[in-house]
Amino acid sequence: MRRWLVKLRKEQNYTQQQIAAGAHIDRAYYAQIENGTRNPSMAVATQIASFLHINPSLFFSDHLSEPFESALMNSPIVVAHCDMNLRYTWMFNPHPDFKMGPVIGKRDDELDENSGTLALVAIKRKVIEEEMILREYISFPLSQGLIQYDVFAQPLYDPNGKIIGAATAATQLRD
Repeated sequence: MRRWLVKLRKEQNYTQQQIAAGAHIDRAYYAQIENGTRNPSMAVATQIASFLHINPSLFFSDHLSEPFESALMNSPIVVAHCDMNLRYTWMFNPHPDFKMGPVIGKRDDELDENSGTLALVAIKRKVIEEEMILREYISFPLSQGLIQYDVFAQPLYDPNGKIIGAATAATQLRD
């Protein structure tokens, strides 16, 4: 079951029928995608993702390339995408304080408002508005205390070269 998809649908107050209609697919097919008995094609994943304002790669995160997943899983590196409204559309390897379901579709300042999240929002906003690459050190108050990250952010473009958000890679630094 794709619990993250069910949770996202409910958070956005949609029914399965509304998402299916918005993605131009049959409701029964959408229900099968949601409960995990069917995997969508890339085209269908893209249609659903467009309707929900998420990255279609979320549907295939279980199928990340083995070398990528092996290298980054449990590492101090968090990789993420956000849309033009700074809402997460994809995340890989989040800090244990963050669970994937609650993160997708949210801005950093909606998850927790502190100096770290506000600095991250500012970096993403500048990257999108000025279409530039930025790198900054940001400290976040997390359950383990104040943790510093080296954050690299760059514009995210669609295949036509139109900016659609920002991509970030954050590496936790040692104390």
